[in-house]
Amino acid sequence: MSMMKIKKGDTVTVIAGKDKGKEGKVLSVVKKDNKVIVQNINMVNKHSKPSAANPNGGIVSMEAPIDISNVMILDGGKKTRVGFRVENGKKVRVAKATGHVLD
Repeated sequence: MSMMKIKKGDTVTVIAGKDKGKEGKVLSVVKKDNKVIVQNINMVNKHSKPSAANPNGGIVSMEAPIDISNVMILDGGKKTRVGFRVENGKKVRVAKATGHVLD
């Protein structure tokens, strides 16, 4: 499988969908489905049964996965595409707009 251009911990902005224009930190990446979970983006309400962790149950608000094609990495507050370069024998991610190394 190829290397992902977006990783956990990256700051991204949403470029399409109901949350267009919002920014957040990537909490996790689902490689199998090409989706990411971004903090406070694509919030959904989940109905949960009572459990030990949540004795009353109820409605819980949580982040749902969003397609990786609908987000772009932010580098210095600017949206940018991601490329790859080999430096010191190691493959690193590079911001196309600025040339900065992201890793």
